[in-house]
Amino acid sequence: MSDSDDDLDLRSLDDGELVAQMHDDLYDGLKEEIEEGVNILLERGWTPYRVLTEALVEGMRIVGIDFRDGILFVPEVLMAANAMKGGMFILRPLLAETGAPKQGKMVIGTVKGDIHDIGKNLVSMMMEGAGFEVIDLGINNAVEKYLDALKEHQPDILGMSALLTTTMPYMKVVIETMKELGIRDDYIVLVGGAPLNEAFANAIGADAYCRDAAVAVETAKTMLARKHNQLGARA
Repeated sequence: MSDSDDDLDLRSLDDGELVAQMHDDLYDGLKEEIEEGVNILLERGWTPYRVLTEALVEGMRIVGIDFRDGILFVPEVLMAANAMKGGMFILRPLLAETGAPKQGKMVIGTVKGDIHDIGKNLVSMMMEGAGFEVIDLGINNAVEKYLDALKEHQPDILGMSALLTTTMPYMKVVIETMKELGIRDDYIVLVGGAPLNEAFANAIGADAYCRDAAVAVETAKTMLARKHNQLGARA
């Protein structure tokens, strides 16, 4: 960001300029500027959903593309996601009040025996930034914890993460238990983590392997749209 931007008065910008500036500020991980921009747009009569989609989600989409293409790296994306979080803190209660449409709902957690969470946290924030409601179960989740969350929250998607070769087989335990209970086909199951690959995801019966947070968002959107189309065709 250039020095001339340091003293930029966001209120002096028109709506289009302000949204473009917010995309830049998200990219640069500037949380306070994002919070100010959100408040200004709300004061100008923007609906919470419009602020979310045009200013924040679109900004994070740009971040996600550059992360996927190797232009941005994890530390920068975490800063962008943290700035997004600041804006979401303001918008979340307003979105709930207005009943704004959501992309979908996801339960996500790192599997039993694994305490790594940077990748999972990144996926959570990027998914939320893309308009998904995310229930993050944290680390070290036994199969019962996943099942309880599925029952309570009725998500569209279950996401599981593992960073150890010793813990990744636990994903199969969860999926097999879901099959035994007859609920496997009710959910899209996405898996990710450094030691995983597509062949492993196929072998354990997951719907897809997501190599990073940007891919997770794209995969979730595509698979959810396909599922809705199939349900619509059956209706």
